[in-house]
Amino acid sequence: MARANRHYIPGCIWHITHRCHKKEFLLKFARDRSRFVFWLGEARKRFGMKLLNFTVTSNHVHLLVKDHGSAGSIPSAMQLIAGRTGQEYNQRKQRKGAFWEDRYHATAIESGEHLLRCLVYIDLNMVRAGVVSHPQEWVHGGYREIQGQRRRNRLLDLDALVDAAGLSTLQALADYHGSWVGEALRTNALQRDEAWTRSLAVGSEEFVLKTQRLLGVRGKSRAIIANGDCCVLRESEEGYGEDFPAQNQPIVEKNTYF
Repeated sequence: MARANRHYIPGCIWHITHRCHKKEFLLKFARDRSRFVFWLGEARKRFGMKLLNFTVTSNHVHLLVKDHGSAGSIPSAMQLIAGRTGQEYNQRKQRKGAFWEDRYHATAIESGEHLLRCLVYIDLNMVRAGVVSHPQEWVHGGYREIQGQRRRNRLLDLDALVDAAGLSTLQALADYHGSWVGEALRTNALQRDEAWTRSLAVGSEEFVLKTQRLLGVRGKSRAIIANGDCCVLRESEEGYGEDFPAQNQPIVEKNTYF
């Protein structure tokens, strides 16, 4: 079955999702989630990838990232993180075989309000799963750092996040972020939304149309769907496989559109 490509657009913000092989709970122990976070930090330092938020669950991960202008920063970082996490796990468990469900999926996210919404969606992942009642209870995520509660071993590029959110200060970011999370919890707005994980782009109509144009002939056949007060550039129907299938291509220079 054919599956959709992932494309590189310079300076774009990406919501990356990656599942464990066959949805197995290979990250169910804190030790393994901590090792993923360790390699996430190493990749950020080595390749200059700007990490804006993340959540490591028991069987998949969410990353919100931005490159520094180099087409290779994100794929190189993901190769290191995924490769080392899987190698360490297999060695420790004396296990053979794939750790990850093929390659990761990437969705382009528009800066501003749409970025803030994606930020909150990522933070609420373990609340949706019924594991915690508030994202601050989940240590393998970025919520605490955005709220200024994490002082050591910082991972997020908060200055880049403030800028991408269209805000002026870290405090403004923490206030907006905290209030949106609180409102979602109060109204029980926790439903899963595939727009953030199974599309090519999410944002305003202008942003989505621009992304579609940058895709050229590959974008013409992709539908633009209104999703509330934002728009979504749909993957092809083949791209909606439950496990982010293997034929997805990485964010690489050959898929660059300027």
